Amino acid sequence: MQISFSALLFSAVIASVATSASSQNRLPVIPPENYTAEQQQAAEEFLAARKVAVFGPFQALMYSPQVMNEARAMGDYLRFNSAIGNKLSEVVILVTAREWSQDYEWYLHGPIALKAGIRKEVADAIADGRRPEGMTDDEQIVYDFSIELHRYKRVSDQTYDRAEKRFGKKGVVDLTGINGYYTFLAMEMNMARYQAPLDAKKLQRFPE
Repeated sequence: MQISFSALLFSAVIASVATSASSQNRLPVIPPENYTAEQQQAAEEFLAARKVAVFGPFQALMYSPQVMNEARAMGDYLRFNSAIGNKLSEVVILVTAREWSQDYEWYLHGPIALKAGIRKEVADAIADGRRPEGMTDDEQIVYDFSIELHRYKRVSDQTYDRAEKRFGKKGVVDLTGINGYYTFLAMEMNMARYQAPLDAKKLQRFPE
């Protein structure tokens, strides 16, 4: 059966429109001059806490400024002051970005992880969905803990016991909290179709 050129062209146009729609940011960045009073207050509190203007996932969250500010406050602790330390936190964040195929999260935290001391080979393996070789003992603990949470929605006794022995009960709460917090941000950005910069690494989508 022959297919006409016009039919092929029509199909191509429809595919192009569908692709454009799927990549469109559903929650466009709100210009600061258009903030409501509540959004303006939230932006000022964000600036006071982070020393930068609202950016990244928090831009989408500005449509609900109280959620944005509460999320920022939780992140202030989990990102910078958790019981497992900043270096291991970055391993958790990379695992979360990979498991949720969140390009912006990886774009932001990939370089931070390397600067914090995570080996490039470890980060590359996580990006590929592989268990990295050559991890430190601490990296193995937080990697296994995080992978089990994301993939199996639970943590085995053996994995939990290793984490608690190393980081204590506060540590396992914080470790779970980092996974949950960055999952929350990944979910919000995936829902909003928040776009990473054009030069950002695009994580392979699973399954391929």
